[in-house]
Amino acid sequence: MIFDNFGPYHIARLTAASSLMTVLGVEVAGSSQDYAWVRPAGDRPFEQVTLFPDGRSAQATPFDLAQKIAATLDAFQPDIVAIPGWHDRAALAALLWVDSKPDTVRIIVMSESNRDDGQRSFHKEFVKRHIVGLCSAGLVGGTRAARYLEGLGMAPDQIALGYDVVDNGYFAAHAAAARSNAAAIRSRLNLPDDYFLSSCRFIPKKNLPFLIDAYAAFRASRQGDAWPLVLMGDGEMRPALEAQVAALGLGDMVRFPGFVQYESLPAYYGLARAFVLASTVEQWGLVVNEAMASGLPVLVSNHCGCAADLVVDGQNGFTFDPNDQADLVRGFGAVADHAAALGAASAALIAPWSPDRFANSLAALAQVALAAPSPRASAIARLTLRWLAR
Repeated sequence: MIFDNFGPYHIARLTAASSLMTVLGVEVAGSSQDYAWVRPAGDRPFEQVTLFPDGRSAQATPFDLAQKIAATLDAFQPDIVAIPGWHDRAALAALLWVDSKPDTVRIIVMSESNRDDGQRSFHKEFVKRHIVGLCSAGLVGGTRAARYLEGLGMAPDQIALGYDVVDNGYFAAHAAAARSNAAAIRSRLNLPDDYFLSSCRFIPKKNLPFLIDAYAAFRASRQGDAWPLVLMGDGEMRPALEAQVAALGLGDMVRFPGFVQYESLPAYYGLARAFVLASTVEQWGLVVNEAMASGLPVLVSNHCGCAADLVVDGQNGFTFDPNDQADLVRGFGAVADHAAALGAASAALIAPWSPDRFANSLAALAQVALAAPSPRASAIARLTLRWLAR
């Protein structure tokens, strides 16, 4: 199973999968380009190889990456190789390796892409179809991703849900522990008694200026009687967001705790009253899983891939149009007025979306893949792979 870098979510999935099969986790780089995770210590129940321990994958030449992928897979001799999508250079290198082993190895593509998460063009979709045609099965985030993979030519019985999961038990237990010691933890983390929480990188697609404006409008509609907003995360837009908060006169009603490491996340979730994700583009949104596992009601942009599977309007939260401020203002009010009941429903709805689902789906797809004829790469597919992996 190949990933660019092992964050906490990947480790939870690999650990669950290792209870059902022999797993080699291939980590391309020892650090992430997007997240400053501190690697947790301790042994893991799966074999792990890091191809570039001291560098990021973007620093590797295509030749070095292909050589290391081939050498690693040659040594392990897998029956199944699970790859992270069809854009990743390591995934393409693994596809080339599998193509050199006709009839003996199958590919499972792991994907959360959906039709609406980016601009589509005929030539790009043509290339994707050829790459997907080399895969024997697909493990996807949710129903939108499944429909997209079907549109690229994969049969429905070759697709299973369960790629986008988090360790629900970890978040539930540690959020509950935070609530049991709420006063001390609020004081240590400088958190208000009740608050709306959002968690994301501070980049344009996360739509944080819209979120702040909508929150300001909601506060005005309640004559200032509204929970504060805590924006957890960091990134290039932070100075502009802080200036926006100041210009709106929100003061400490919007707080910026910065990037929070995995071991501290449940405390922020556990002491919040509701969670909001306002992205204009989001293939899935694992922070919604985290919030629901922590027992929070959720407000989720209908542009997020997870919205179709995890949010039942009026039951555990609400979806909204990330370009319609009034829609989100209504959502803030509805969640604030019914937070306890909605949060309890969240915890129940997220329960099936666990690492065990990832493992069981992967194991089932492995059987499907091994029972099917090995896909044959066309001349166009081989040329495409070599061109993309160069």
